[in-house]
Amino acid sequence: MGKHQRRSNIARNAAAFGATVAGITALTAPTASAAPVAIPGVGSIDVPGVENIQGIADAIPGAAQGIESITDRSTAFAPAAAPVVSTGQKIVDAARSQIGTPYVWGGTQPGGFDCSGLTSWSYAQVGKSIPRTSQAQANGGQSVGMAGKQLGDIVVFYPGATHVGIFSGGNNVIHAPQAGQNVHEASIDYMPVHSVVRF
Repeated sequence: MGKHQRRSNIARNAAAFGATVAGITALTAPTASAAPVAIPGVGSIDVPGVENIQGIADAIPGAAQGIESITDRSTAFAPAAAPVVSTGQKIVDAARSQIGTPYVWGGTQPGGFDCSGLTSWSYAQVGKSIPRTSQAQANGGQSVGMAGKQLGDIVVFYPGATHVGIFSGGNNVIHAPQAGQNVHEASIDYMPVHSVVRF
């Protein structure tokens, strides 16, 4: 069953590729000869005038001499690279993965967190070591203010810096609120902001 399905996919892909090339070829000026195009697992097909398509030499290295001259098809037809994820987004993703974890006073692990335990654990997931308590975090980071906040920054709440959470975008923070509650995402406006710091 697996071989039959693979052959069907290869044949379907070859047909789609041939139709695309035929459409491109129809748009070009009359051509002199056909160039063979190798399709892995299927064989070669002749594509009239592929070397004459305007701009193809820039898009596919070696196309000016015919596609058969391409030596590294893995880069010529490679998929686009995955987008780069910022460190701040990785910190947010780590914190977000713990939504629903119960608040535990002094907790620093996925079984239970207090507020600064969640922030320090989330930072550790990206290789950053930060102070353990909310006051130490408030005093240890670079102050950036509300207007300068970015994903992953620590938002410090209440006079005395008694609570912290991770800025998660929009106007939200991920935090471990208090006993009897779980880690969740909430509006920053839920509590009075003391400061915003970055490590």
